[in-house]
Amino acid sequence: MKKIIAVSTALALAFGVAACDGANENAMEDAGEQNAEAVSDQAEAMEDAGQISDAQEDAMTDAAEDQADAMEEQGEAMDEGAANADTAM
Repeated sequence: MKKIIAVSTALALAFGVAACDGANENAMEDAGEQNAEAVSDQAEAMEDAGQISDAQEDAMTDAAEDQADAMEEQGEAMDEGAANADTAM
């Protein structure tokens, strides 16, 4: 029973933190994920056509996912900057 309560509490906290994402972070995350998905699809098609190797496909996908993560972090920084500017007044 204690494990169920601990897991439930952890999930509730995780969802609570996720709900605190700002508008910029969410928008940048969505855009980054859409771009990464498009790159992944394109890389897969190129690999299927024999234009690139499996390792090159993986590298393209990894790079796109890294860029998506960076975009999300940039959006988070933008939100934090806006929040800090609001509280400074």
